[in-house]
Amino acid sequence: MTGPVSRRSLLRAGTLVLLLGVQHIARGASVLAVRIWPAEDYTRVTIESDGELRAQKFFVTTPPRMVVDIEGIDLLPGLRELVGKLKSDDPNIGSIRVAQNATNVVRLVVDLKQAIKPQVFNLEPVAAYQHRLVLDLYPVNAPDPLEQLIAQRMKDMDAASERAARLLGLEADKVTKPATRTDDPLGELIAGRERPKPPGNPNHGPGPTSPAPQPSVDDDTAVAGARPDKGSPAKQPPGGNGKTERLIIVALDPGHGGEDPGAIGPGGTHEKKVVLQIAQKLRDRINDTRVNGNPMRAYMTRDKDFFVPLQVRVQKAQRVQADLFISLHADAFFTPRPQGASVYALSTKGASSAAARWMANKENAADQVGGLNVKAKDATVQRALLDMSTTAQINDSLKLGSAMLGHVKRVGKLHKPRVEQANFAVLRAPDIPSVLVETAFISNPDEEARLNDPKYQDDLADALLRGIVAYFSKNPPLARNRQI
Repeated sequence: MTGPVSRRSLLRAGTLVLLLGVQHIARGASVLAVRIWPAEDYTRVTIESDGELRAQKFFVTTPPRMVVDIEGIDLLPGLRELVGKLKSDDPNIGSIRVAQNATNVVRLVVDLKQAIKPQVFNLEPVAAYQHRLVLDLYPVNAPDPLEQLIAQRMKDMDAASERAARLLGLEADKVTKPATRTDDPLGELIAGRERPKPPGNPNHGPGPTSPAPQPSVDDDTAVAGARPDKGSPAKQPPGGNGKTERLIIVALDPGHGGEDPGAIGPGGTHEKKVVLQIAQKLRDRINDTRVNGNPMRAYMTRDKDFFVPLQVRVQKAQRVQADLFISLHADAFFTPRPQGASVYALSTKGASSAAARWMANKENAADQVGGLNVKAKDATVQRALLDMSTTAQINDSLKLGSAMLGHVKRVGKLHKPRVEQANFAVLRAPDIPSVLVETAFISNPDEEARLNDPKYQDDLADALLRGIVAYFSKNPPLARNRQI
């Protein structure tokens, strides 16, 4: 016979409930947040919860849509917020519907704007995030970085022709564009996009025609991949009179993005936001600049707020045959005292200081926070880039970094007066001089305010541009050694 429940037993039971928490006694997980990150490269949908969620996906062809059944959850208000977060200009998703499909199973129906190859995977808790269920929707016909660069260049050239026509009182379609030298295959391709291609140099081999780099995956996540081309060496023997006329391409890489905010200042400023703003200002300046008569063009690894894996950033720069790669960041430390800008180059033999090693480890962890699908084969294969890095690339990177520091110090303090070196994953392109610029310490309240100041952003962009021009003045770009 069961006796009366004692007060002590009730207290013990209550303590057990408090220790277990709601997530252990509830039937399903709770949704903590939902986020959508749209971009031409891909759209990411994230469902963050206090417990791991399981998902099954399938497609319906007419009309094209993807259906995802999420197990271990009930239809809660947090999940319904997905519908309101979708933007009309999302390039991949037309609409989203959410409904309770069965007990403890929620059905997510995603109406698609184009053919999609998805990745659906889980992320373990890391940093400020708990469990995340991620849907990455990659377009089958992925945007090609080279095509994007060409299209933007053609648009700018057409706009310049129209402005000239208006000034001269002529009709735009009667303006003849100036002939372009053929010693730059990329520049020739851009200038002659809509006319028959002239005979190429017989010494030039055929170039790659692969689409934009996409992570290749296993059978569970059917996304087609593409290997990056290796590009031209960082340094080549000079030929002729050492002068060339060709398009100079500078890859700008605003750090972090999407799920990865980067460092967060004491006032709440996200690193990913301010470095994108600075990159956009620098892009506009580069596009309006010539060096020794050669036009310059900036290519951005991301121009919106979305996550780009570290190795994909490198692949994009290689695809457009960038002459330089500049990754922009905002430093942070545990205390608010450190201040000043820094410039880093790659080192394969150890960091130049303990601080540089710490910084490299922090930046290299961005993929974990941003949400890299570890099942993707390229997530590990592309790390072999480190072993391919050449001495010439590092030497040229040090020259570029020194030129930049010489001008950055005129607009603000430097944290270190020389270029530091460490094993940064994003600087591992073996064929492109690459630097990482820490624009300021966002963890310092004064410097956080400066990073948000449009005037400081303008001054910093001007200084970085002067450093780029100074580098090319002493290290003129040489003719590319292959056709695009």
